[in-house]
Order: sequence, then C-alpha cells, then structure tokens
Amino acid sequence: MLPPKALLDSLSTHAGRLLGSDMPLPRAEIEAQFKALVQSTFSKLDLVSREEFDSQMVVLARTRARLEALESTVAALEEQLRQTPQP
Repeated sequence: MLPPKALLDSLSTHAGRLLGSDMPLPRAEIEAQFKALVQSTFSKLDLVSREEFDSQMVVLARTRARLEALESTVAALEEQLRQTPQP
C-alpha cells in the first residue's frame, strides 16, 4: 500500500497528464480514462466494499449481543455463589 502522500502525488501526476495533453480528448474518453485512473488508485488502498463492511457490522452486533448475554449469565452465577452458604 502506498503512503497517502505518494498515492495523491501519483493520482495528480496521472490526472495532469490526462487533462494537460496537447491533443484534446473527447469528454467521454477523458471520463473513461479518469475513472480507470481512480479505480486503479483505489485498488492500491486497503479498502473493503460496502457489502463486506455491512456484513462485518452484522457479525459485530451479533457478537456484542452474545457477549452481553454471557456477561449477564456470569453476573447471575456470581450472585448465586455469594448467596450460597459456604461450608
């Protein structure tokens, strides 16, 4: 993964070449090349898709709920131990 500064420098260099050429390109060609450039830049980052992020949030919420249930069970068992007479 590139450091953020190097990534931005690379992106601006490529965009400058794309937009600053002597031969003007048609708008659709510029958009297509810029889209490819941005996608290439994003592929160098350690990003996850929105779908993967959302699925991990569901797993996290489920895990938290289970943890809270376990904590409640442990607290109830500890209370039972405190109330049980010791021999």
